[in-house]
Formats: sequence, structure tokens, C-alpha cells
Amino acid sequence: MNTATVSMAVTPTVLSTFLSHYLNRKPLRERPTAHLSYDEGLHLIRSFLSFASHHTIEDIQAFTAQWVPHPQWVKVDEIEIPETKVVEAAGLLQEQLGPDGVRKVGGRNWWQWRKPGSSLKAEWIEMKTDYHERKRTGDPGKRVMLYVHGGAYFFGSVDEHRYQMQRHARKLKARVFAPEYRLAPQFPFPCGLQDCLAAYLYLLTVQDPTTIILAGDSAGGGMVVSMLVTMRDRGIPLPAGAILISPWVDLTHSFPSVSGDCPFDYIPQCGFHHKPSKAWPPLNADEYALLTEQIAKNAKLGQTKLMKPASVEMKSLPQDLAKLNAMKPVDGESLAGSVAETAFISIKLDGKEIKLKDQIQMYTTNELLSHPLVSPVMQPTLGGLPPLLIMTGGGEILRDEQIYLAHKCANPAKYAPPESSMHESAREQLGRFKPTDVQLQVWDDLCHVAPTLSFTRPAKFMYRSIAQFGAWALARAQKTEIEILDDDSISVISSSSSSSSSSSASNRKETRKAGKENVQPDGVATSEIGKAGDPLPPFKNHMIRQRVSRHGVVTPLAPPAELPACNIDQNDIGVVKETPVRRWLETRAQWDKRYGSIRAKIHKRRLKEMAVGYVGFDGETPPPAALASRRKVREDLVEKKKSKSMGLALWSLWGSKHDEITVQREHGTDKTPEIKVATTEEGEGARSPSDIQKQEKEVARRELKTNRSRSRTKIVRDERQVADDGVDENTPVSTLMAKREEKAKEEGPPPSPGSVLLTPDYMPPETGVTGKRPTVGGIAVPFSLNKEAETASMITLTSALDQPGRVASPRPFTPRTDAVAATSAAAAATVTEKAKDEVVDPEAVKAQDVAADKIVGDETPRVTTPVATPAVENGGAKGSNGATTPAIMVDGLGANLERPPLETFVTAQEDLPTVK
Repeated sequence: MNTATVSMAVTPTVLSTFLSHYLNRKPLRERPTAHLSYDEGLHLIRSFLSFASHHTIEDIQAFTAQWVPHPQWVKVDEIEIPETKVVEAAGLLQEQLGPDGVRKVGGRNWWQWRKPGSSLKAEWIEMKTDYHERKRTGDPGKRVMLYVHGGAYFFGSVDEHRYQMQRHARKLKARVFAPEYRLAPQFPFPCGLQDCLAAYLYLLTVQDPTTIILAGDSAGGGMVVSMLVTMRDRGIPLPAGAILISPWVDLTHSFPSVSGDCPFDYIPQCGFHHKPSKAWPPLNADEYALLTEQIAKNAKLGQTKLMKPASVEMKSLPQDLAKLNAMKPVDGESLAGSVAETAFISIKLDGKEIKLKDQIQMYTTNELLSHPLVSPVMQPTLGGLPPLLIMTGGGEILRDEQIYLAHKCANPAKYAPPESSMHESAREQLGRFKPTDVQLQVWDDLCHVAPTLSFTRPAKFMYRSIAQFGAWALARAQKTEIEILDDDSISVISSSSSSSSSSSASNRKETRKAGKENVQPDGVATSEIGKAGDPLPPFKNHMIRQRVSRHGVVTPLAPPAELPACNIDQNDIGVVKETPVRRWLETRAQWDKRYGSIRAKIHKRRLKEMAVGYVGFDGETPPPAALASRRKVREDLVEKKKSKSMGLALWSLWGSKHDEITVQREHGTDKTPEIKVATTEEGEGARSPSDIQKQEKEVARRELKTNRSRSRTKIVRDERQVADDGVDENTPVSTLMAKREEKAKEEGPPPSPGSVLLTPDYMPPETGVTGKRPTVGGIAVPFSLNKEAETASMITLTSALDQPGRVASPRPFTPRTDAVAATSAAAAATVTEKAKDEVVDPEAVKAQDVAADKIVGDETPRVTTPVATPAVENGGAKGSNGATTPAIMVDGLGANLERPPLETFVTAQEDLPTVK
């Protein structure tokens, strides 16, 4: 399997897709495949996976792990994770698995073993311009993305995914840290999870957790969820957030979308099948017993006289459904203690219960498919995690499990496991961890991990949304504002794949047109997908639920009651379904028929190895597919040096083209324009410079009304999108009132007259990092204060309350804030004795004014004399008109505070006293 053979295999697909795209455009009009680049990319990946299935696991692993050169504007550094962090990660996993989990895995030590001379490595990926800027300013970097690549846990590499990671680094102006974790089936669960945990533990030694966000696609997304749960349960500092791109979180395939037809996805509906090899498929129980029986009959005194290969092939496990249970197991306990066997999966097909004896997933054995660290949807609760962005393709086969995952994170109690499967520690976790804030985006008809097709229009929108969420999560965790590049004018999302240089104006015009086309019949409002620097929408019940079109137009996602993923019976989750198993068995039967002789030869070689013996792990039982279970004595397992792949290099070049054009535009805008001095003779008769400047001002004034800001950077801040009250739509009113009273008690009594709220040095705590933009209810007001408050008179009455921002608009007062307002007014009245003497009763002032008007003429100046404040009698204050003002009550108790009167000031010029 090399570039030449792959090219020969996929070229007919590329040509046929090109022709069919233009011949059958009408059915594709409303689909993502309306874009030629997306249509070609989708069919190319599908063709590649079909071609790879007729090669061995080792072939596809070697092909996708080849060295891929990176662009010159990207800086890549390879490092080695310290062994201490690898050991620390192993200890955390053992604690998380528990005794029962360690037993099911097969031991404590075998999964920590790796090939001799091979260590855990990772790559730092960063834009060179950002790197030089960091070095010049001495900034260690406050934006790091730990990215776990996908590939169904058994293929893929950092080299293959680097073209995606470098775009994340450019959009977010961050450093991407990508570990090269071990792959199945040679290193099954929990080998890869240990490596990814070790990478995060290493990051904590060089970065603050608030500067880290996790990201992963497909299997990498599922790995990230297991990492977060392990860190949550073991008390490891959690990152600022996580981004899950089409995460694979249910290896049992128990959700409806896996059983349906998905014509817009490239993942094989029959599962992954490959040509037999030493690595895959592993021996099942019957095959293992057959080989041990042959060793007992033919191996005497170290001799290995083998039977004919035909007898091994004839006794191989039949795959016909009717005969699957007809085989009688042979007693092979003599050697079964050193190697684990694939557990059975019982399922009913055509009304008959059968036992599936072959391992169906490469990542782990059948027994562990429903383990919570393998399939995170089986976790008792997914609360207590940092904010998550979950991106789902509406046309992908794994759609339902991803939608379910998002709702389970945001509402753990509603989507808890059945009571029969809950134990005491699970109930304790469910009550202890609060819901996780989740932004869920379902992209219409997109395939699995659509950002893989980074050169397509929908993928570019997805990269923007990822940068928007990442910038917000980092700003929120660091409690500060971060500056992000506003590349709207240099990073253009073209209207077609062939015109990358289209103007942003035409792009926005097409998006607005698409928005009109996507207006819902019931008048649901639409919006455009966000990008880095745009404010994140507020969370409602711990969720942002969005449905996104191929044009980047956002509409509300259907309610959970209308989503099949949210209405599945909890007892059916984690249970293997009939349709996926039927498809898998039918394809497996075809592969066994086609490659039966090759499998028999592999069994013969395995028989020789078993007769010689393997190096064990002191009684541990690694899975049958694990390389640790079949280590030969004095075997050379040193990894081979990577070779360069022209095919992957071309694919990466295609995926990096958009970034290259964007970088060139950015460098062009940063260049200092050339200065040329014009003489009076040049251009004689042209318009005057003043006339042109006047025209430019008019154009700028018009664009200011319609266009976005031209600033190269934008400020990202947390605008309180996340509500930390821990309530949802199902919370009773009594609980809300109890929470309010509890919060009032925690805040303590209202401020005293001597409080510092009205002093010149008082600074509201949450008016933003600059202290200039106030907020009201978590929403920033549309104006900024030019400077900080210098005197008490510059702070409004509302700003002295529990609301941190300075506001000019009134807002409803609660009884508690009424008391605080009264207290603040009393404090203002008692600042000085002079101010206290000037406090008057307004009714008394009116009465005096009426009497004075009758006696004094208009031309006679008069002076208003302050009237003393009436005393408090019998719980109320009497004014000059005899009216009684109710006493001030705080939390049901008398505050014993005197309501302060209003101040009057003599301001009219004709009323000023004259000097005699």
C-alpha cells in the first residue's frame, strides 16, 4: 500500500464523481455535496477506506503514519514526554478502573509496556509569526490546545492530521500540543488513554490549566471525554474547556442512526474489516482451543511437527448464522491462563439467539465494549466537566450518540443510567457534580469529522466556530480579556471551492441569501455562525442548541422530544443491536471466503509461536489482539524509520491551501506601503487632495453604518453566558426562593452608612478588565465609560448595589435592594454635618414656597430655609402633611433605619440672596 497504488484506486472515483456532479446537480442542490470540493472529498475518503479494507492493519497504519512535510510558515517541535508522567498516568488509570476494571482489562502491567526504544512523543505546532512574537515579548503562551487525533483508535497520526491542527493554531493564535499515542489492536484499551493522560499531566508542568483546552475528533473525541472524567474523579485540575468533533462515544453501536442508512457519510456501515494479518483478527475462543489441541498432539519434547494447513482451515470457526452455535468448544485450559479470550456477545437474529465469538472492535474486547471509559455514554454522570463544544454532522452514522452525549452532559439527572445498574458511588457522583455547559451544533447533512475536508466551505465555517468557542472558554477560565485576530478581511470563505480569492462582501451576500432561503415557516429567527471574537450566545438550561446549514446559517435545534437520540430507552443503551451485527457478520463472511487461505497460514505461524512460547506478564492475561500477549523471545520490535508520503503530502497541501492564502494576505496587510513624493508637474489637472479626503470621509461614514469594524483584532471576554445557579426549567419555585434566601445570608447584612461603596477609591469588581464597560444582568451595555469614577457623585445609585456594572437605566428593585438603596442614601446624607442639616422634607418645602409666593413679589429675592427631618414615631415617619411613611423592612425584620429625605439646592439666579 503506497502512493501509487492508492492513486490508481481512487482516480476512477475522482473522475466519476466529477462527471456525476454536473450531470446530477438537481438532487444535490440542497445538500453539502452541491459544492464540488465537498463532493469530491467525500467520495475520495470513502474510496480510500474501501481500498484499505483489502489490505492489512499494518499496511494502513504504516501508510497513515508516514512523514508529511509541514509548510514553512508553521513551526513544529517534537518533544518526549517524561517517563515520570507516563507512570503517574498509569497510577491514575488503575485508581479509576478499580479492582474489577483491572481484572477485566487483564492486569496492571501489560498495558504499560511499549516497544523497546520507543517512548511517548508529542509535537508542538504553532504559526511561526506567533512564535516569534512570543519570543520577542517573553510570553510563555496562554492559549494551548491539546489535540487528540482520530482514526477509529487503530490508524492515523499527527503527521496525517497536522494540516487541521495548524489551522486551529492560526485561528486561535494558540500552540497545539499533539501526542503520538499507541494504536490498537496491537495496543488496545487502556494503552492510548494512558498516553493521552500522560501528555496532559506533562502540560500541567509547563502551563496553567486555565490556558489549556482539549480537542479531539472521532475516536480522539471519545478519548477526550474519558480523559475529562478520569481527571474529574481523580482530582486533577480540569482544562478551560473541550471541543469534541464528531466524537465516537458508543462502541456498542446501540443508537438508531447506526442502524439506519447514511448516504452522506464515508464510514462503512458494516464496520471496519481488513485482510487477515498477525495483528487482526485475533483468535477467538474456538480457534485458540483448536491450536492448543494441535500443540498437545504434535509438540513433544520441544518438537513442533505440525498438521497440514488444510486441517486448520477446515476447523476454523464458521460464520454462517445457523451454524454459529453448532461448534462444541474444545478444552484448551492448558495454555488459556496466559492469554485472554474474546468474550461472547449474545444477540437474537431471525428469532434465534446466537453467540458472537469474534472480536468486533479493534480498540478492546467484546467484554469491555460497554465499559464507561470505552463508551463514555455509559458513565453514571457527565456533569462536573468544563464547558464543551460538540459538533455533529447531520448526515453521519454516529449522529445520535453525539446528540445524546450533549444532553446527558447538560442534564445528568434526566439521562442517568437505569436504576438497576446504578450503585452507591454512581448515585453519589450524580448528586455531587453539577451539569456541564454544552454548545451543541448539528450541521445539516455533513459527514463524520467534516473539518477533515478543510478546503470546503462548510468546514471553514466549522473552524471559525471552534475558534469562537475556544477563545471564549480561555477568556472565561482566565477571568480576563484576550485579544484575538479578526481575520474576516483576510480569511475569506469563498462561494465556491475554485475561487478562494472571492471578496468577503460577495461571501456575506451569499450567506444572507442563504439565510433567507433557510427561514423557517413559523418565522424562527436565523443568524450567522460565529467566529473568533464574536460573543458566544447565552446558555439556556446549560445548553446552546444550534442547527447549522451548509451556508453557516444558524437556527434553533429541534426540542429533545423530537430527537430520536433523546427518546431511546435507557435500558437499550450499551446493548448491541441486530442490524449492525448482521451487517458485520455478512461482510466478515465475505472476507473469510476471500482470504480464508491467508488466515490459515497465519494460524500455522501462530501455532509455531505458541509451541515455542511467549514472554508473559506474571500471570496477567492481555487481550488476544494485544502485542503484549504474543511477545516472542529475543524478538526485534524496534520501530522502523518513517518514510515520506507523496500522497499524504499532496492531501495536506490541498488542505493547507486556504491557510497559505490567508497567511499571504496577512503579510500583505502588515507591509509598510512605499512612499513616493509627487512633483507638481505630475498629474496636472487632477482632483485636489482635499476633495478626495472629503470623499473618503463620506465613504467611511456610510460603511460605518453598514459594515463591521475594520479593526485587525477583537477582544474576547466572558459575558456571563454561563449561569452558575445550578437550576433548570424543572426547578420548583420553592427551591428557587430557598436558593435566593441562602444567597442573601451568604452575602451578609446590607452595607452600613460607613461603607466604602461611595468612596472615591471604590471600584466595581466586574466591570470588565478595562473597568470601562459596565454590564447589566451579564449583558454588556452598548456604551463605555471614558474614564474611571473619580468621585462618589460619579457613581449612580444602582451601581452601588449588588449589580457590579454602572448603569444609567432603572431596573426593578427587590426588597433587599430597596434596603441597600435606602442605606446608601442614608450614607450620602450623613457624610458631613452640613449635609445632614440641609436634609429637608419636600412637602414642607412646597408649603413654604406657596406662602412665600403670596407675600413676596416676583422681584424680591428670597432664601429657602431647610426644615428639619420629622422624627420617627410608632414605626413610621410623619411628614408635614401628616402622612405616615411605612417602616423599612429587611428580610422580614425592622431595619431601624431612618428613611433619608431629599436634598434641595438653590439654583435659580433670581432666587439668590443679595448682599446688603
